[in-house]
Amino acid sequence: MKTTINEQDGALVALLEGRLDTAAAAQTQRDLEPLLDCGNKDIVLDCSGLEYIASSGLRLFLTLLKNAKSRGATVYITGANDTINETLTVTGFHNLFRFK
Repeated sequence: MKTTINEQDGALVALLEGRLDTAAAAQTQRDLEPLLDCGNKDIVLDCSGLEYIASSGLRLFLTLLKNAKSRGATVYITGANDTINETLTVTGFHNLFRFK
């Protein structure tokens, strides 16, 4: 699992590549920590390179969402493939996040 964070158009963009499964969740959590302390900047989770997400990965997304909302920011998901979209729909995450 590879995570790259860049600033783009005033938002922080996290490019997620690979499988966000239980084995990768701890390192991915550390990689995403800068997003927890980013003021009121919006966050974009770019899932165009994400192949799979487990419940541990969904938990990371939810942590980012709660933190961002408490700061008045928004978390967007973009580039999710059909498999990821299905997971987000079945778990109700489609109702929690904004999509680009």
